[in-house]
Amino acid sequence: MTKPNPEVTPNTWSFLRDAMIKPTGFREYDARWKYPEEINLPGMTALGLGLGTQMRKRGIEPVIAVANDYRDYSLAIKNALILGLMQAGIQVKDIGPALSPMAYFAQFHLDVPAVAMVTASHNPNGWTGVKMGFERPLTHGPDEMSELRDIVLNGEGQTHPGGSYEFVDGVKEAYIDDLVGDFRISRPLKVVCATGNGTASAFAPEIFERMGVEVVPSHNQLDYTFPHYNPNPEAMEMLHDMSDTVKASGADMALGFDGDGDRCGVVDDEGEEIFADKVGVIMARDLAKIYPNATFVADVKSTGLFASDPELKARGVKADYWKTGHSHMKRRVKEINALAGFEKSGHYFLAEPIGRGYDCGMRVAVEICKLMDRNPDQSMSDLRKALPKTWSTPTMSPYAADIEKYDILDRLVAKLVAKSEAGETLAGRPIKEVVTVNGARVILDNGSWGLVRASSNTPNLVVVCESSESEEEMRAIFADIDAVIRTEPGVGDYDQTI
Repeated sequence: MTKPNPEVTPNTWSFLRDAMIKPTGFREYDARWKYPEEINLPGMTALGLGLGTQMRKRGIEPVIAVANDYRDYSLAIKNALILGLMQAGIQVKDIGPALSPMAYFAQFHLDVPAVAMVTASHNPNGWTGVKMGFERPLTHGPDEMSELRDIVLNGEGQTHPGGSYEFVDGVKEAYIDDLVGDFRISRPLKVVCATGNGTASAFAPEIFERMGVEVVPSHNQLDYTFPHYNPNPEAMEMLHDMSDTVKASGADMALGFDGDGDRCGVVDDEGEEIFADKVGVIMARDLAKIYPNATFVADVKSTGLFASDPELKARGVKADYWKTGHSHMKRRVKEINALAGFEKSGHYFLAEPIGRGYDCGMRVAVEICKLMDRNPDQSMSDLRKALPKTWSTPTMSPYAADIEKYDILDRLVAKLVAKSEAGETLAGRPIKEVVTVNGARVILDNGSWGLVRASSNTPNLVVVCESSESEEEMRAIFADIDAVIRTEPGVGDYDQTI
């Protein structure tokens, strides 16, 4: 295998013949590129050959489940990837169009060791990528990703006999059976099902109806042009639309899903958008009644309530704050035998006996319906109001180029640590500590905090702030964190802000 080129001009002879892969697409735990500007189809074949070579190098049985999301170019990209896997002598089991969690489920259902899911997740159209893993329910972390990157970019992919292709039908039906089983809701429940015309449109309405939930449709027609908005339940645009639909329909809540269905967003019966970390606390409270003394993992962007909530403390819950990112979180949940992991982005990792440990927005939706069934006299807004009050920002992402963002972050972390060590204040309060497990989470003496980290899969930094006191303090924390961020000229505009 020859080394791929980092840049080949589209509409040239070389573009149709030679592998082109931009190195920046190999991210912390996902491979993600703009297509066709940063990777072409021969480049995707080179990636498949590299992935197959990595499987053989690690002694993984040469069988893989492969799937694609619902975008107009994902099928062509998957076929190019499959070609490379087969060149490496891998037996490919193609399950067709799918959600990412359906592909993870296929590893268990078909009893195969590896998975490769062609998806750009919640990124807008124009992006593509692959979520992959060898050790179920885990996906590639930084070590596996850097090993794969070296194999591919150094042209070390090796062909091998024995490659084959099989299309496997029926996985979607088995996946839905596995999610719902014989559960039927016993209280009336009316749910806005928001799929933003993405892949979840082919799953979520059917799953709700099977549970006996009354469905209020919201953009449930499959349409890969995403005519209303890009399906991303962390974006205020989608959450506001879900809220409007709840108010117009009188629904009990809205559940929304991202482009590949591994995340779930929630709006309550009052149209209040509940950020996913707070939904995690609501779920943790409910699960702690059934499983006292459980351990829950929360990512560093999440609310401090997992550690401070009196009800969770009373039930012996242990909170573990860990690195953001579906690969990091899956691994951590498995490592410390946690019952579940919760990410502010809406990735939830429900482990045995609830789920299988991978992130599945559909599983979360089913479990939220079960939670509502176990609390028949309470609305989602009742459950929200029962939590200790905190004020938090949405996830805000200022631009920082992929090749610069980690260096920028290192300098920002150093500046924030220095601020703490010098005894300076943030939002007028003393700094209790700066946690640097994943960026810098600056924690104040009253438990309020502000975070800056680098996005693992887009050219951005990520900023989140939470106050246990007031909206004014939340805004003051953001203003002071942003003032430090603005000392870096390489940081651009925010995608959304308060």
